[in-house]
Amino acid sequence: MMTNNFHTHTFRCLHAYGTEREYALEALCNGMEQLGFSDHAPFPDHDFGYRMPYSELGEYLSAIDRLRPEFDGRVKLFKGLEIEFHQKYIDYYKYLLEELELDYLALGEHMYFGSDGELKNIVLASSSDDCLEYAENVCRAVETGYFRFVAHPDIMFINSFDIDKNIEEACRMITDCAAKNDMILELNANGYRRQRKLYPDGIRYPYPHSFFWKMAAEKNIRVIVGSDCHAPAQLCDDSFVYAIRQAKKFGLEPINSIF
Repeated sequence: MMTNNFHTHTFRCLHAYGTEREYALEALCNGMEQLGFSDHAPFPDHDFGYRMPYSELGEYLSAIDRLRPEFDGRVKLFKGLEIEFHQKYIDYYKYLLEELELDYLALGEHMYFGSDGELKNIVLASSSDDCLEYAENVCRAVETGYFRFVAHPDIMFINSFDIDKNIEEACRMITDCAAKNDMILELNANGYRRQRKLYPDGIRYPYPHSFFWKMAAEKNIRVIVGSDCHAPAQLCDDSFVYAIRQAKKFGLEPINSIF
């Protein structure tokens, strides 16, 4: 059993449940040694939805700081954010890490700007061409060095597309970039909490997808399993345990910490 999780969402993101303290207690009860909070990051000038207001960012970080002495020596708590990459926010990532002293940023590339300048959402892709643009944005983000790991890098498989040359190339681009930059990729347990459904390649969970992860295994990429929990009870649930087992079936040896 892994003794950490670095993908944790609290009530503040407006689509999850549980306070920071409730998660810390759950981690303690399950024998975890490290717990990283990674609520969806607000942006200072735009509300992209499904995240805390920018005005709550300070209280989110303060709440974690207040908990650290209480859990010191039992569970080590880390301050993080799951955040998308947009080139215009380069100074903001630097501000979060250097001025606000976050421990890490997790790249969660749900939304991205396409080549036409339009804001797109990878979980609502219109064609496999969008998956190529998604992969290009992930690689640009990785190369900045601001991100500790890539959350659900294969989330594009949530779309009902055939595994065509675009999908294959998108997978190759992300895994090659991760290998080149020694970037950690996250095998995401939340995909296993979603129902199986019929896709062009069979009945399966939307992600993680074996096509992607077997490719990653061939390149000796560092991989971590993330719970991506949206309620304290999900922190170490059956889906998290299943994800750890699946990682080994894919030929992966998950690491136990991002630090």
